[in-house]
Amino acid sequence: MSSGSAKGFKKVIQKYNDTSLILRILIGIIIGAVLALIWPGAISWLPTLGDLFVGALKAIAPVLVFVLVASALAQGTGKLDRRFGTVIFLYMLTTFLAAFVAVVASFMFPQTMVLEEAATADSIPQGIGEVIHNLLMNVIANPFGALANANYIGILFWAAMFGSAMKGIAAEGGKQFMKNVADAVSLIVRWIINLAPFGILGLVYNTVSTNGLAIFTTYGKLLLLLVGCMAFESLIVNGIVAAVALGRNPYPLILRCLRESGITAFFTRSSAANIPINMGLCKRLGLDEDMYSVSIPLGATINMDGAAITITVMTLACAHTMGITVDIPTALILSVIATLGACGASGVAGGSLLLIPMACSLFGIPNDTAMQVVAVGFIIGVVQDSVETMLNSSGDVVFAAIAEYRDWLKQGRRLPGFIYSEKERRQMGITKDFPGDTADAMREQNIAADAELEYK
Repeated sequence: MSSGSAKGFKKVIQKYNDTSLILRILIGIIIGAVLALIWPGAISWLPTLGDLFVGALKAIAPVLVFVLVASALAQGTGKLDRRFGTVIFLYMLTTFLAAFVAVVASFMFPQTMVLEEAATADSIPQGIGEVIHNLLMNVIANPFGALANANYIGILFWAAMFGSAMKGIAAEGGKQFMKNVADAVSLIVRWIINLAPFGILGLVYNTVSTNGLAIFTTYGKLLLLLVGCMAFESLIVNGIVAAVALGRNPYPLILRCLRESGITAFFTRSSAANIPINMGLCKRLGLDEDMYSVSIPLGATINMDGAAITITVMTLACAHTMGITVDIPTALILSVIATLGACGASGVAGGSLLLIPMACSLFGIPNDTAMQVVAVGFIIGVVQDSVETMLNSSGDVVFAAIAEYRDWLKQGRRLPGFIYSEKERRQMGITKDFPGDTADAMREQNIAADAELEYK
Protein backbone atom coordinates (compact mmCIF):
# COMPACT_ATOMS: atom_id res chain seq x y z
CA MET A 1 0.00 0.00 0.00
CA SER A 2 1.42 3.41 -1.02
CA SER A 3 1.92 6.18 1.54
CA GLY A 4 -0.90 8.17 -0.09
CA SER A 5 -3.30 5.25 0.17
CA ALA A 6 -2.25 4.65 3.78
CA LYS A 7 -2.93 8.29 4.67
CA GLY A 8 -6.31 8.14 2.95
CA PHE A 9 -7.21 4.95 4.85
CA LYS A 10 -6.17 6.56 8.16
CA LYS A 11 -8.37 9.56 7.39
CA VAL A 12 -11.34 7.27 6.77
CA ILE A 13 -10.72 5.47 10.07
CA GLN A 14 -10.33 8.79 11.88
CA LYS A 15 -13.58 10.11 10.37
CA TYR A 16 -15.34 6.89 11.40
CA ASN A 17 -14.08 7.20 14.98
CA ASP A 18 -14.95 10.89 15.15
CA THR A 19 -18.57 10.20 14.19
CA SER A 20 -21.01 9.53 17.04
CA LEU A 21 -21.47 5.82 17.71
CA ILE A 22 -25.25 6.24 17.82
CA LEU A 23 -25.26 7.94 14.40
CA ARG A 24 -23.08 5.18 12.95
CA ILE A 25 -25.45 2.54 14.33
CA LEU A 26 -28.51 4.30 12.90
CA ILE A 27 -26.82 4.41 9.51
CA GLY A 28 -26.11 0.66 9.80
CA ILE A 29 -29.76 -0.05 10.66
CA ILE A 30 -31.02 1.94 7.67
CA ILE A 31 -28.58 0.33 5.22
CA GLY A 32 -29.38 -3.17 6.55
CA ALA A 33 -33.14 -2.64 6.28
CA VAL A 34 -32.95 -1.13 2.78
CA LEU A 35 -30.72 -3.92 1.46
CA ALA A 36 -33.05 -6.56 2.99
CA LEU A 37 -36.12 -5.03 1.35
CA ILE A 38 -34.41 -4.72 -2.05
CA TRP A 39 -32.43 -7.98 -2.09
CA PRO A 40 -33.84 -10.22 0.69
CA GLY A 41 -31.44 -13.08 1.36
CA ALA A 42 -29.37 -12.36 -1.76
CA ILE A 43 -26.27 -11.11 0.07
CA SER A 44 -25.42 -14.35 1.83
CA TRP A 45 -22.29 -13.10 3.58
CA LEU A 46 -23.91 -10.06 5.23
CA PRO A 47 -25.58 -11.92 8.14
CA THR A 48 -22.11 -13.22 9.04
CA LEU A 49 -21.21 -9.72 10.23
CA GLY A 50 -24.04 -9.93 12.76
CA ASP A 51 -23.01 -13.42 13.84
CA LEU A 52 -19.42 -12.25 14.37
CA PHE A 53 -20.52 -9.23 16.39
CA VAL A 54 -22.88 -11.18 18.65
CA GLY A 55 -20.38 -14.03 18.98
CA ALA A 56 -17.58 -11.67 20.00
CA LEU A 57 -19.77 -10.03 22.67
CA LYS A 58 -20.92 -13.39 24.01
CA ALA A 59 -17.33 -14.64 24.12
CA ILE A 60 -15.79 -11.69 25.95
CA ALA A 61 -18.66 -10.77 28.31
CA PRO A 62 -18.17 -13.64 30.82
CA VAL A 63 -14.43 -12.92 31.02
CA LEU A 64 -15.18 -9.23 31.51
CA VAL A 65 -17.52 -9.85 34.45
CA PHE A 66 -15.02 -12.18 36.14
CA VAL A 67 -11.98 -9.89 35.86
CA LEU A 68 -13.91 -6.75 36.83
CA VAL A 69 -15.44 -8.23 39.98
CA ALA A 70 -12.25 -10.03 41.03
CA SER A 71 -10.10 -6.94 40.45
CA ALA A 72 -12.55 -4.63 42.23
CA LEU A 73 -12.65 -6.82 45.34
CA ALA A 74 -8.87 -7.29 45.34
CA GLN A 75 -8.28 -3.53 45.02
CA GLY A 76 -11.04 -2.47 47.43
CA THR A 77 -9.83 -0.31 50.29
CA GLY A 78 -12.95 -0.68 52.40
CA LYS A 79 -15.84 -3.01 53.09
CA LEU A 80 -19.07 -2.97 51.11
CA ASP A 81 -21.30 -0.89 53.39
CA ARG A 82 -25.03 -0.25 53.60
CA ARG A 83 -25.02 1.37 50.15
CA PHE A 84 -24.40 -2.05 48.63
CA GLY A 85 -27.34 -3.50 50.57
CA THR A 86 -29.50 -0.64 49.30
CA VAL A 87 -28.53 -1.39 45.70
CA ILE A 88 -29.44 -5.09 46.04
CA PHE A 89 -32.77 -4.18 47.67
CA LEU A 90 -33.55 -1.80 44.79
CA TYR A 91 -32.64 -4.45 42.22
CA MET A 92 -35.06 -6.97 43.73
CA LEU A 93 -37.83 -4.46 44.54
CA THR A 94 -37.99 -3.01 41.03
CA THR A 95 -37.84 -6.45 39.40
CA PHE A 96 -40.95 -7.46 41.39
CA LEU A 97 -42.65 -4.14 40.58
CA ALA A 98 -41.86 -4.72 36.90
CA ALA A 99 -43.62 -8.09 37.00
CA PHE A 100 -46.56 -6.48 38.81
CA VAL A 101 -46.79 -3.71 36.19
CA ALA A 102 -46.84 -6.39 33.48
CA VAL A 103 -49.71 -8.19 35.25
CA VAL A 104 -51.80 -5.01 35.52
CA ALA A 105 -51.10 -4.05 31.90
CA SER A 106 -51.97 -7.55 30.67
CA PHE A 107 -55.32 -7.38 32.50
CA MET A 108 -56.03 -3.95 31.02
CA PHE A 109 -54.93 -4.83 27.48
CA PRO A 110 -55.28 -8.62 27.06
CA GLN A 111 -53.33 -9.99 24.09
CA THR A 112 -53.65 -13.06 21.91
CA MET A 113 -51.08 -14.67 19.64
CA VAL A 114 -50.95 -17.07 16.73
CA LEU A 115 -49.50 -20.36 17.96
CA GLU A 116 -48.26 -22.60 15.18
CA GLU A 117 -44.77 -24.08 15.41
CA ALA A 118 -43.09 -25.03 18.65
CA ALA A 119 -39.54 -24.03 19.52
CA THR A 120 -37.11 -26.55 20.93
CA ALA A 121 -34.76 -26.36 23.88
CA ASP A 122 -32.43 -28.62 25.76
CA SER A 123 -33.63 -27.95 29.30
CA ILE A 124 -36.84 -26.27 30.41
CA PRO A 125 -37.47 -25.76 34.16
CA GLN A 126 -40.84 -27.19 35.20
CA GLY A 127 -41.45 -25.25 38.41
CA ILE A 128 -40.12 -22.58 40.73
CA GLY A 129 -38.48 -25.24 42.90
CA GLU A 130 -36.45 -26.42 39.93
CA VAL A 131 -35.55 -22.82 39.07
CA ILE A 132 -34.20 -22.22 42.58
CA HIS A 133 -32.37 -25.57 42.53
CA ASN A 134 -30.79 -24.69 39.17
CA LEU A 135 -29.86 -21.27 40.50
CA LEU A 136 -28.07 -22.72 43.52
CA MET A 137 -26.30 -25.35 41.43
CA ASN A 138 -25.16 -22.67 39.01
CA VAL A 139 -23.62 -20.76 41.91
CA ILE A 140 -21.20 -23.58 42.71
CA ALA A 141 -20.61 -24.74 39.12
CA ASN A 142 -17.07 -25.38 37.91
CA PRO A 143 -15.57 -21.88 37.40
CA PHE A 144 -14.07 -22.75 34.00
CA GLY A 145 -17.39 -24.29 32.96
CA ALA A 146 -19.18 -21.16 34.18
CA LEU A 147 -16.98 -19.01 31.95
CA ALA A 148 -17.43 -21.33 28.96
CA ASN A 149 -21.23 -21.54 29.38
CA ALA A 150 -21.77 -17.85 30.29
CA ASN A 151 -23.19 -18.87 33.68
CA TYR A 152 -23.05 -15.40 35.24
CA ILE A 153 -24.31 -16.47 38.66
CA GLY A 154 -21.39 -18.90 38.95
CA ILE A 155 -18.99 -16.35 37.47
CA LEU A 156 -19.98 -13.78 40.10
CA PHE A 157 -19.56 -16.27 42.93
CA TRP A 158 -16.10 -17.47 41.92
CA ALA A 159 -14.95 -13.97 40.99
CA ALA A 160 -15.98 -12.80 44.47
CA MET A 161 -14.13 -15.70 46.07
CA PHE A 162 -10.99 -15.15 44.00
CA GLY A 163 -10.99 -11.36 44.46
CA SER A 164 -11.53 -11.63 48.22
CA ALA A 165 -8.69 -14.14 48.51
CA MET A 166 -6.34 -11.99 46.42
CA LYS A 167 -7.10 -8.97 48.56
CA GLY A 168 -5.70 -10.76 51.59
CA ILE A 169 -2.62 -12.44 50.10
CA ALA A 170 -1.59 -10.66 46.89
CA ALA A 171 1.26 -8.15 46.82
CA GLU A 172 0.67 -4.72 45.31
CA GLY A 173 2.22 -5.91 42.06
CA GLY A 174 -0.29 -8.76 41.82
CA LYS A 175 -3.23 -6.45 42.49
CA GLN A 176 -1.97 -4.00 39.90
CA PHE A 177 -1.68 -6.83 37.38
CA MET A 178 -5.32 -7.78 38.01
CA LYS A 179 -6.33 -4.16 37.48
CA ASN A 180 -4.35 -4.01 34.24
CA VAL A 181 -6.06 -7.20 33.01
CA ALA A 182 -9.49 -5.76 33.86
CA ASP A 183 -8.65 -2.54 32.01
CA ALA A 184 -7.37 -4.49 29.00
CA VAL A 185 -10.52 -6.64 28.75
CA SER A 186 -12.68 -3.51 29.10
CA LEU A 187 -10.75 -1.92 26.23
CA ILE A 188 -11.32 -5.01 24.08
CA VAL A 189 -15.07 -4.69 24.71
CA ARG A 190 -14.89 -1.04 23.65
CA TRP A 191 -13.16 -2.10 20.41
CA ILE A 192 -15.93 -4.61 19.70
CA ILE A 193 -18.65 -2.05 20.45
CA ASN A 194 -16.87 0.41 18.16
CA LEU A 195 -17.56 -2.06 15.31
CA ALA A 196 -21.23 -2.41 16.30
CA PRO A 197 -22.57 -0.59 13.19
CA PHE A 198 -21.30 -3.39 10.92
CA GLY A 199 -22.64 -6.14 13.19
CA ILE A 200 -26.03 -4.46 13.55
CA LEU A 201 -26.20 -3.95 9.78
CA GLY A 202 -25.85 -7.72 9.38
CA LEU A 203 -28.38 -8.47 12.14
CA VAL A 204 -30.99 -6.11 10.68
CA TYR A 205 -30.46 -7.48 7.17
CA ASN A 206 -30.91 -11.07 8.36
CA THR A 207 -33.97 -10.27 10.51
CA VAL A 208 -35.81 -8.24 7.89
CA SER A 209 -34.91 -10.77 5.16
CA THR A 210 -36.28 -13.63 7.26
CA ASN A 211 -39.35 -12.07 8.90
CA GLY A 212 -39.99 -9.00 6.78
CA LEU A 213 -42.08 -6.51 8.74
CA ALA A 214 -44.25 -9.26 10.25
CA ILE A 215 -43.21 -8.46 13.80
CA PHE A 216 -44.90 -5.08 13.46
CA THR A 217 -48.12 -6.46 11.93
CA THR A 218 -48.88 -9.93 13.31
CA TYR A 219 -47.38 -9.22 16.74
CA GLY A 220 -47.50 -5.43 16.75
CA LYS A 221 -49.95 -5.11 19.67
CA LEU A 222 -48.07 -7.67 21.77
CA LEU A 223 -44.79 -5.92 21.07
CA LEU A 224 -46.35 -2.55 21.91
CA LEU A 225 -47.56 -3.90 25.26
CA LEU A 226 -44.09 -5.22 26.10
CA VAL A 227 -42.36 -1.99 25.13
CA GLY A 228 -45.02 0.07 26.90
CA CYS A 229 -44.54 -1.85 30.15
CA MET A 230 -40.78 -1.42 29.95
CA ALA A 231 -41.10 2.32 29.26
CA PHE A 232 -43.54 2.68 32.19
CA GLU A 233 -41.13 0.79 34.45
CA SER A 234 -38.17 2.94 33.44
CA LEU A 235 -39.83 6.35 33.51
CA ILE A 236 -42.62 6.01 36.08
CA VAL A 237 -41.82 3.19 38.52
CA ASN A 238 -38.08 3.87 38.68
CA GLY A 239 -38.90 7.58 38.81
CA ILE A 240 -41.12 7.09 41.86
CA VAL A 241 -38.52 4.90 43.57
CA ALA A 242 -35.79 7.49 42.93
CA ALA A 243 -38.02 10.39 44.03
CA VAL A 244 -38.90 8.66 47.31
CA ALA A 245 -35.25 7.74 47.98
CA LEU A 246 -33.77 11.15 47.12
CA GLY A 247 -36.71 13.42 47.87
CA ARG A 248 -36.46 15.33 44.63
CA ASN A 249 -37.03 15.29 40.84
CA PRO A 250 -35.44 12.02 39.62
CA TYR A 251 -35.58 12.65 35.87
CA PRO A 252 -32.25 14.41 35.37
CA LEU A 253 -30.61 11.22 36.67
CA ILE A 254 -32.91 8.74 34.89
CA LEU A 255 -32.76 10.49 31.52
CA ARG A 256 -28.99 10.85 31.71
CA CYS A 257 -28.63 7.13 32.40
CA LEU A 258 -30.98 6.28 29.52
CA ARG A 259 -29.03 8.54 27.18
CA GLU A 260 -25.51 7.51 28.15
CA SER A 261 -26.09 3.85 29.04
CA GLY A 262 -29.48 2.76 27.70
CA ILE A 263 -28.99 3.75 24.06
CA THR A 264 -25.76 1.76 23.76
CA ALA A 265 -27.35 -1.21 25.55
CA PHE A 266 -30.30 -1.07 23.13
CA PHE A 267 -28.01 -1.73 20.19
CA THR A 268 -25.56 -4.19 21.79
CA ARG A 269 -28.41 -6.16 23.46
CA SER A 270 -26.04 -7.30 26.21
CA SER A 271 -26.04 -5.98 29.79
CA ALA A 272 -22.70 -7.67 30.43
CA ALA A 273 -21.07 -6.13 27.35
CA ASN A 274 -22.41 -2.72 28.44
CA ILE A 275 -20.58 -2.91 31.79
CA PRO A 276 -17.61 -0.72 30.67
CA ILE A 277 -20.08 1.92 29.47
CA ASN A 278 -21.83 1.85 32.84
CA MET A 279 -18.56 1.97 34.77
CA GLY A 280 -17.50 5.07 32.86
CA LEU A 281 -20.88 6.68 33.52
CA CYS A 282 -20.67 5.90 37.24
CA LYS A 283 -17.27 7.58 37.33
CA ARG A 284 -18.68 10.69 35.67
CA LEU A 285 -21.57 10.69 38.16
CA GLY A 286 -19.01 10.88 40.98
CA LEU A 287 -19.80 7.48 42.51
CA ASP A 288 -17.43 5.50 44.73
CA GLU A 289 -15.45 3.05 42.61
CA ASP A 290 -15.21 0.50 45.43
CA MET A 291 -19.01 0.27 45.40
CA TYR A 292 -19.96 0.55 41.72
CA SER A 293 -17.16 -1.72 40.50
CA VAL A 294 -19.01 -4.57 42.25
CA SER A 295 -22.65 -3.45 42.06
CA ILE A 296 -22.62 -2.81 38.29
CA PRO A 297 -21.44 -6.34 37.30
CA LEU A 298 -23.89 -7.73 39.88
CA GLY A 299 -26.71 -5.68 38.38
CA ALA A 300 -25.94 -7.07 34.93
CA THR A 301 -26.88 -10.47 36.38
CA ILE A 302 -29.74 -9.94 38.86
CA ASN A 303 -31.31 -6.57 37.93
CA MET A 304 -33.73 -8.03 35.39
CA ASP A 305 -36.80 -5.77 35.27
CA GLY A 306 -37.16 -6.32 31.52
CA ALA A 307 -36.93 -10.09 31.82
CA ALA A 308 -39.67 -10.12 34.51
CA ILE A 309 -41.93 -8.11 32.19
CA THR A 310 -41.25 -10.42 29.24
CA ILE A 311 -41.98 -13.60 31.23
CA THR A 312 -45.20 -12.17 32.69
CA VAL A 313 -46.66 -10.59 29.54
CA MET A 314 -45.91 -13.58 27.31
CA THR A 315 -47.34 -16.04 29.84
CA LEU A 316 -50.58 -14.10 30.35
CA ALA A 317 -50.94 -13.64 26.57
CA CYS A 318 -50.74 -17.41 26.17
CA ALA A 319 -53.32 -17.93 28.93
CA HIS A 320 -55.68 -15.42 27.31
CA THR A 321 -55.23 -17.06 23.90
CA MET A 322 -56.27 -20.41 25.39
CA GLY A 323 -59.24 -18.90 27.22
CA ILE A 324 -57.79 -19.54 30.70
CA THR A 325 -59.17 -17.23 33.40
CA VAL A 326 -56.46 -15.81 35.65
CA ASP A 327 -57.48 -14.47 39.05
CA ILE A 328 -55.63 -11.77 41.02
CA PRO A 329 -54.01 -14.07 43.64
CA THR A 330 -52.63 -16.34 40.90
CA ALA A 331 -51.35 -13.29 39.01
CA LEU A 332 -49.50 -12.13 42.13
CA ILE A 333 -47.91 -15.58 42.46
CA LEU A 334 -46.87 -15.23 38.81
CA SER A 335 -45.19 -11.90 39.68
CA VAL A 336 -43.12 -13.60 42.38
CA ILE A 337 -42.19 -16.48 40.04
CA ALA A 338 -41.24 -14.04 37.29
CA THR A 339 -39.07 -12.07 39.75
CA LEU A 340 -37.14 -15.11 40.95
CA GLY A 341 -36.94 -16.59 37.47
CA ALA A 342 -35.68 -13.34 35.95
CA CYS A 343 -32.84 -13.10 38.49
CA GLY A 344 -31.69 -16.54 37.44
CA ALA A 345 -32.30 -16.06 33.73
CA SER A 346 -28.62 -15.61 32.89
CA GLY A 347 -27.91 -19.09 34.21
CA VAL A 348 -30.50 -20.72 31.93
CA ALA A 349 -29.59 -21.44 28.32
CA GLY A 350 -31.55 -19.05 26.13
CA GLY A 351 -32.20 -16.39 28.79
CA SER A 352 -35.59 -15.15 29.92
CA LEU A 353 -37.60 -16.65 27.04
CA LEU A 354 -36.88 -20.21 28.17
CA LEU A 355 -38.41 -19.45 31.57
CA ILE A 356 -41.80 -18.83 29.95
CA PRO A 357 -42.78 -22.56 30.00
CA MET A 358 -42.05 -22.66 33.72
CA ALA A 359 -44.38 -19.71 34.28
CA CYS A 360 -47.01 -21.23 31.93
CA SER A 361 -47.03 -24.40 34.02
CA LEU A 362 -48.64 -22.34 36.80
CA PHE A 363 -51.84 -22.30 34.67
CA GLY A 364 -51.59 -25.90 33.49
CA ILE A 365 -50.51 -24.91 29.97
CA PRO A 366 -48.86 -27.88 28.17
CA ASN A 367 -45.14 -27.59 27.50
CA ASP A 368 -45.59 -27.94 23.72
CA THR A 369 -47.94 -24.96 23.70
CA ALA A 370 -45.64 -22.96 25.96
CA MET A 371 -42.73 -23.59 23.61
CA GLN A 372 -44.75 -22.05 20.79
CA VAL A 373 -44.87 -18.90 22.92
CA VAL A 374 -41.08 -19.06 23.14
CA ALA A 375 -40.97 -19.22 19.33
CA VAL A 376 -43.06 -16.04 19.16
CA GLY A 377 -40.63 -14.48 21.62
CA PHE A 378 -37.72 -15.18 19.31
CA ILE A 379 -39.58 -13.54 16.40
CA ILE A 380 -40.20 -10.26 18.24
CA GLY A 381 -36.89 -10.51 20.10
CA VAL A 382 -35.14 -8.13 17.72
CA VAL A 383 -37.10 -5.28 19.35
CA GLN A 384 -38.17 -6.79 22.67
CA ASP A 385 -34.66 -7.89 23.68
CA SER A 386 -33.16 -4.51 22.76
CA VAL A 387 -35.65 -2.57 24.89
CA GLU A 388 -35.33 -5.12 27.69
CA THR A 389 -31.54 -4.68 27.78
CA MET A 390 -31.93 -0.90 27.64
CA LEU A 391 -34.16 -0.98 30.73
CA ASN A 392 -31.95 -3.40 32.65
CA SER A 393 -28.60 -1.78 31.92
CA SER A 394 -29.63 1.83 32.51
CA GLY A 395 -31.32 0.73 35.74
CA ASP A 396 -28.02 -0.70 37.00
CA VAL A 397 -26.55 2.82 37.05
CA VAL A 398 -29.73 4.50 38.30
CA PHE A 399 -29.90 2.31 41.41
CA ALA A 400 -26.16 2.51 42.11
CA ALA A 401 -26.45 6.30 41.95
CA ILE A 402 -29.57 6.36 44.16
CA ALA A 403 -27.80 4.34 46.88
CA GLU A 404 -24.73 6.60 46.72
CA TYR A 405 -26.58 9.92 46.61
CA ARG A 406 -28.93 8.87 49.40
CA ASP A 407 -25.86 8.32 51.55
CA TRP A 408 -24.53 11.74 50.55
CA LEU A 409 -27.75 13.40 51.69
CA LYS A 410 -27.49 11.68 55.08
CA GLN A 411 -23.95 13.05 55.40
CA GLY A 412 -25.13 16.56 54.54
CA ARG A 413 -23.32 16.61 51.19
CA ARG A 414 -25.00 18.19 48.19
CA LEU A 415 -25.83 16.16 45.12
CA PRO A 416 -24.13 16.67 41.72
CA GLY A 417 -25.08 19.92 40.05
CA PHE A 418 -26.90 18.35 37.09
CA ILE A 419 -29.61 17.00 39.40
CA TYR A 420 -30.70 20.48 40.50
CA SER A 421 -32.92 22.81 38.48
CA GLU A 422 -31.49 26.00 37.00
CA LYS A 423 -33.24 28.01 39.70
CA GLU A 424 -31.76 25.85 42.46
CA ARG A 425 -28.31 26.07 40.89
CA ARG A 426 -28.47 29.85 40.92
CA GLN A 427 -29.76 29.98 44.49
CA MET A 428 -27.06 27.58 45.69
CA GLY A 429 -24.32 29.17 43.59
CA ILE A 430 -23.58 25.89 41.81
CA THR A 431 -21.41 26.27 38.71
CA LYS A 432 -20.04 22.71 38.49
CA ASP A 433 -21.45 19.24 38.93
CA PHE A 434 -19.11 18.53 41.85
CA PRO A 435 -17.54 20.66 44.60
CA GLY A 436 -13.93 21.63 43.99
CA ASP A 437 -12.22 19.38 46.52
CA THR A 438 -9.09 17.57 45.33
CA ALA A 439 -10.64 14.20 44.51
CA ASP A 440 -13.68 15.65 42.78
CA ALA A 441 -11.62 18.22 40.89
CA MET A 442 -9.45 15.43 39.51
CA ARG A 443 -12.59 13.51 38.55
CA GLU A 444 -13.94 16.56 36.71
CA GLN A 445 -10.74 16.84 34.70
CA ASN A 446 -11.28 13.29 33.43
CA ILE A 447 -14.94 13.73 32.46
CA ALA A 448 -14.31 15.25 29.04
CA ALA A 449 -11.66 12.68 28.10
CA ASP A 450 -13.81 9.78 29.30
CA ALA A 451 -16.89 11.07 27.48
CA GLU A 452 -14.92 11.43 24.25
CA LEU A 453 -13.58 7.87 24.60
CA GLU A 454 -17.07 6.59 25.41
CA TYR A 455 -18.65 7.56 22.12
CA LYS A 456 -15.77 6.76 19.75
